[in-house]
Amino acid sequence: MKSYLTIALISMLILSACSSITVTSDYDKSVDFTQFKTYSYYGWAKESNKILTPFDQQRIEQAFADEFSKRGLKYVKEGGDLTVALYIQTEKKQETTATTTGMGGYGGYYGWGPGWGWGPGFYGGMTQTTYHTYDYQVGTLVVDVFDTKKKVLIWESAGQGRINENPSTRDKSIPKVVAQIMATYPVQPIKSK
Repeated sequence: MKSYLTIALISMLILSACSSITVTSDYDKSVDFTQFKTYSYYGWAKESNKILTPFDQQRIEQAFADEFSKRGLKYVKEGGDLTVALYIQTEKKQETTATTTGMGGYGGYYGWGPGWGWGPGFYGGMTQTTYHTYDYQVGTLVVDVFDTKKKVLIWESAGQGRINENPSTRDKSIPKVVAQIMATYPVQPIKSK
């Protein structure tokens, strides 16, 4: 059940909640998820504190704690029915955009028109296309949930999107991203009365 967490370049955490993220998930359909009442965290990778701030670790864990709590699961430090492993991967990508500007148009009595003689026509103009290439980071936040007793993976979900580099928005963006990732968990949030 040992799972190693891969974390890179995450001081700029986390996926932007403003832009859309892509969520993929899978689970063991033979498992009754309502039987589980408690969960524990597996922990962060050894060197993660050099990349991922303690504040961001707490924000991520708290966001997942809120989502699990909505589903009737209680956090325990050790020996939970479920073991939750979190990890993040980043990938550098490039995007190229093109902007075209130009002058040109339609002029009266230029060129050869329909029928006999001179008539309205088109004269060519000038256009210029400028290409701009820039780098950006794509981050993937993954949550793996294991049945602690059986030591088997029973649910996994991952959210992928552009990394939000604005630290002032993390308190709001992290819970939104985690909520989208948790939306596919087999037990839906308990509706409050």
